[in-house]
Amino acid sequence: MGFFDSLRGADINEGVREWQQSDGGVLLDVRTQGEYQQGHIPGSINIPGDSIYLIDTEVPDKETPLYVYCLSGYRSGQAVDLLKQLGYAHATNIGGIQGYSGKVEV
Repeated sequence: MGFFDSLRGADINEGVREWQQSDGGVLLDVRTQGEYQQGHIPGSINIPGDSIYLIDTEVPDKETPLYVYCLSGYRSGQAVDLLKQLGYAHATNIGGIQGYSGKVEV
């Protein structure tokens, strides 16, 4: 991976594939509840970024792989930083749903 690859950002489609192939991974949508209800990736759970400290109620095992997304990738990046501070070492920002090419559910 080169310097410019890191600037391009995460590919949410690749991140969703990784989540689907993971053993026990969680797909985490950190958008607001309203945004989530307007359309989200099937199988994801919603914990808005400003409530990320509640993650342990949904995901008590801090070794669980977390695949985190939002609208553009910005809020999910912030959430991943907070998750790592909370001890979730396997949290990954997979980007924004605006780049997602799969099906969404309402």
